[in-house]
Amino acid sequence: MLELKVDLGDRSYPIFIGSDILSNPNYFHPYITGKSVAIVTNETVAPLYLELIRSILADYNLTVVTLPDGEQYKNLETLNLIFDKLLQARHTRKTTLIALGGGVVGDMTGFAAACYQRGVDFIQVPTTLLSQVDSSVGGKTGVNHALGKNMIGAFYQPNAVVIDTATLSTLPDRELSAGLAEVIKYGLICDPAFYEWLQENVERLMSRDPEALSYAIHRSCQDKARVVEADEKESGIRAILNLGHTFGHAIETHAGYGVWLHGEAVAAGMVMVADLSFREGKLCKEDVDGLVALLESVRLPTQPPSGISPDRFIELMAVDKKVLDGQLRLVLLDSVGSATVTDNFNPANLMDCLEQFCS
Repeated sequence: MLELKVDLGDRSYPIFIGSDILSNPNYFHPYITGKSVAIVTNETVAPLYLELIRSILADYNLTVVTLPDGEQYKNLETLNLIFDKLLQARHTRKTTLIALGGGVVGDMTGFAAACYQRGVDFIQVPTTLLSQVDSSVGGKTGVNHALGKNMIGAFYQPNAVVIDTATLSTLPDRELSAGLAEVIKYGLICDPAFYEWLQENVERLMSRDPEALSYAIHRSCQDKARVVEADEKESGIRAILNLGHTFGHAIETHAGYGVWLHGEAVAAGMVMVADLSFREGKLCKEDVDGLVALLESVRLPTQPPSGISPDRFIELMAVDKKVLDGQLRLVLLDSVGSATVTDNFNPANLMDCLEQFCS
């Protein structure tokens, strides 16, 4: 069992990483305030892990909210299903929400916790690789809008993050690959030694070697915690965690939420960032080719979907949280292991990049 701490003063919280820990009350009870708990999960995860959590909460007044599964349901309409259940069961400010599921469940549960009676406690229990290494850590919560992904939300930190690596045994191969996109991202933006380790351990990760996966999860959470501690609400350096996301979110919105998995869109977006960084004179061709090879080795796309034009990309990228005063900002790579957020790039290079990938 590994433990990390996200150090945010009075909003600090632990991250527990281990195998078969969902039935251990020691990772839950100390982080539950009051006697009422609401577990928010989805139709896919509930049959697998809900009873494990219920078994350690017998002494609590318990409500279960089971949501439909899929990115297409990450919206205000589905969010209201959580509020309906909380109000019907007369939950109070002493209620603790538990997010049991992937990134969609975690984001919506966190946002519901931030809003319900102006804020209640919650615990993240991520069950996909992507949510374990990324969305469950850092306090970003929210829902999508038809015009833009994650544009409605709040920064709201959990009481604890409980990562049971055994849940990855039931994860579909496509979801495993999508999670590895975010793992690779950490190496690219701030951890070149980890990036090298990933290149050397692709086969172990793809074969679900428990030791390799635990190490990758721990290292990813460590890297993310360090960035979040430096900039909790993304006023500066934290935006580097969005490497590839401006392109990726445009892909998701264009394709329709849920058609491309988030990690798949981010993978294609990271290749586009690498290409633009090469055009800007920051990366060499070997760096770009190495990234493409790594992503392909974990079965991730390295091109956006057909049918999206450069103008459509620009239109969708304009609806991005990094846009300031009408100026598009992008996360670019200065080198493998170093990223920066900037609006200082040549627009002609961006258009050349888009035209190449959309041709």
